[in-house]
Amino acid sequence: MIKCNVTVNGVISRPASMRTGKDDSSYISFAVKVNVYSKDGDSSKIVEVSVLKEGSDSELSRHCSGSRVELKGSLTFRKRESNFYFNFHADSVDFSPVNNQDGIAGSMEFKGTIGKQVDEKTDKKGRKYLIFSAFSTEKSRDVFEYTWVRFIRFAPEHEVFLVPKGKIHINGTLEISIYRDKINLGCRAEEVREWIKPEA
Repeated sequence: MIKCNVTVNGVISRPASMRTGKDDSSYISFAVKVNVYSKDGDSSKIVEVSVLKEGSDSELSRHCSGSRVELKGSLTFRKRESNFYFNFHADSVDFSPVNNQDGIAGSMEFKGTIGKQVDEKTDKKGRKYLIFSAFSTEKSRDVFEYTWVRFIRFAPEHEVFLVPKGKIHINGTLEISIYRDKINLGCRAEEVREWIKPEA
């Protein structure tokens, strides 16, 4: 499970339309394009965020293609083979944002499994930190999809469950960048605990 509470700043790329949810609620559906940059800032990639927001027909005209908006809400990810999708449920939309810089920033909650290694490192000031990758699993029909996140954790502790194949529940700061034209999900871990999966 990966869920993020974020602010998205971008430009509406698909006109708004109405959709009806499973509970017969009315939603405004539109898309926002956001430039995501590499960590060195030398390259970027446009990602499209699919947005749902509770609303009515009378609000559609405000969601014009080409308009810059700032959205606050919850972001989830869906992976299908090599395709990576951003799905966003907006709690609010600002049609006159002060910030005109593209970006996706906020917090991440993650539940999943650590990969093959956990590296202990020390920075120039002598502070210890950990670097590791972990994956969250999602079943699509009969196929399992794996979404990987790279974590960095600045702390002297190294708990016994922080080992390869360990189950973890992490809260931290979301980092989205691109690497070799692919989306790279990262997180600066702030709260780390063992994840005990409920029995089926």
